[in-house]
Amino acid sequence: MLTSIRKLQSSTEHLTTLHPEFLLLCLLSKCYKTGFYILEEDIFEVDQPRDLFLYCYYGGMICIGQKRFRKALELLHNVVTAPMSTVNAIAAEAYKKYILVSLIHHGHFSTSLPKYAASVAQRNLKNLCQPYIELANSYSNGKIADLETYIQANQEKFESDNNLGLVKQVVSSMYKQNIQRLTQTYLTLSLQDIANTVQLNSPKEAEMHVLQMIQDGEIYATINQKDGMVRFIEDPEQYKTCEMIERIDSSIQRLMTLSKKLTVMDELMSCDPLYLAKSGRERQRLDFDDFDPVPQRFNI
Repeated sequence: MLTSIRKLQSSTEHLTTLHPEFLLLCLLSKCYKTGFYILEEDIFEVDQPRDLFLYCYYGGMICIGQKRFRKALELLHNVVTAPMSTVNAIAAEAYKKYILVSLIHHGHFSTSLPKYAASVAQRNLKNLCQPYIELANSYSNGKIADLETYIQANQEKFESDNNLGLVKQVVSSMYKQNIQRLTQTYLTLSLQDIANTVQLNSPKEAEMHVLQMIQDGEIYATINQKDGMVRFIEDPEQYKTCEMIERIDSSIQRLMTLSKKLTVMDELMSCDPLYLAKSGRERQRLDFDDFDPVPQRFNI
């Protein structure tokens, strides 16, 4: 199927009708790495809007499967904010996952969509995903017990949406968020104190969470096994290594390429007959008689 995609594409920036089918196949077979290979390519040409919705939705799920939550948020965000005349089922399901992944990755969620999102999405998505909005509200309180109680009461809903696994990751992320808050206040802290503050069952469980966060690069700390003390330290990265410089240079080059693409697209749009006709109609709505005349003098 990948060979067929390459033959159908006019360039690697072209989204074909086979892209969503290929990503769905990767999801069903759990070949997330193969699917992510396609997602690394920037898309600028789309034939059918439905293909874009499905491509970003399935792509977001593949990134979730690989724990690449930042990329997953980007793709799900594209679904939620894409132009639409009516709210479709794909956007509604994407919004549910967008809420959960935002809580996992950022530790918070904002219900307000950006201004460029479709007005129907801004009006209706919240109502269609109310249990998830309430979950985010419960999460913001920072109380594990309240969050678990709410999840237990709505477990059937989350399970029917096939989001229960993500919801459980939301609970785990709250422990991480609470531990990260401690790094902003304390330089050293015992595992027992961490367990008590974060509402974990034992110092051993606290140690497991801290070690996992150190391994994932979410915090920087050392653990003294003798006295059970955790010492929080600053980010050791000095941004001077050759690898880091190459990464920064690669990001700059990509941004420059995207900037050129946007300039070209803006020029093409400004010459598009449909766009010019629509903008012309909107200008005709404005009549100078609707405005107050410019005052000839001011009374002070």
